[in-house]
Amino acid sequence: MFAPRQVLAATRRHPSAILLIVQLVGLLLYPMLESTRVGPVALSAFGIVVLVFTTGMVRRTPGLTWLSVCLALPAIVMLVLQAVQEMSWLQPWSATLEALFYFYAAGSLVAYMMGDMHATTDELFAAGATFTLLAWGFAYSYVALQALQPGSFGAAIHPEQPRSWTELMFLSFALLSSTGIGDVIPLRPLARALTSLEMFVGVMYLAAVVSRLIGLTLLRR
Repeated sequence: MFAPRQVLAATRRHPSAILLIVQLVGLLLYPMLESTRVGPVALSAFGIVVLVFTTGMVRRTPGLTWLSVCLALPAIVMLVLQAVQEMSWLQPWSATLEALFYFYAAGSLVAYMMGDMHATTDELFAAGATFTLLAWGFAYSYVALQALQPGSFGAAIHPEQPRSWTELMFLSFALLSSTGIGDVIPLRPLARALTSLEMFVGVMYLAAVVSRLIGLTLLRR
C-alpha cells in the first residue's frame, strides 16, 4: 500500500502521467456506460474537472487555469441540463466547448514540452497525454458537427443512425495515429475537411513534438 504522502509526491512529480491514466481509463469505461442516462454526463464532467486540476498541477505549463475553468464550467452545466431536463438541443454547444477545452489543454501541454531543451520523465508522459487530448478534442468536434449536420458520418452497420461517441472516438484515434479510418467514414464535405485536418495534426504532432522529445532523450543519454 502506498502512503498518501507518497501518492501526493508522485502526482506532483508526474502530473502528466495521472492525466494520461485518467484519459485511458475514461476511454475504457465510456463504452460500458454510454447506453445509460447519467453515465456519459458523469464521465465527461469528471474528465473535465480532472483536466482542469491536472493542467494546473503542471506548473511549468503556460496554460491559464482560469481560462480552462471558463471553458469547462459551462460545458458541465450543459451536460447536466441534457441529462436532467433532456435538453438535447444543447449538445452541439456543450460538445463545442468540450472540444475547445481539450484543444486548449493539448496546446498548453505542447508549449510545456517545447519550453526547454531537456526532456524530463513527465514530459514523456505529457506526449502521450497530449495525444489523447487531441483525440478527445476532435471526437467532440465530430459530435458537434453531427448534431448540426446530421448524416455527416456513416458506417456499414445502421448507416441511417447517428454515430455514437465511441464510434467517433475510434475514428478520431484512427485518423490521428494515421492507422486508417475504420468502419466510420465522413460523408459530407465539412466532415471530410475536419477529418483531413485531424490527419494533418497527427502527422505534424509526431514529426515536430514527439520526434523532438525522442531526440532530446537520446542526447541526454
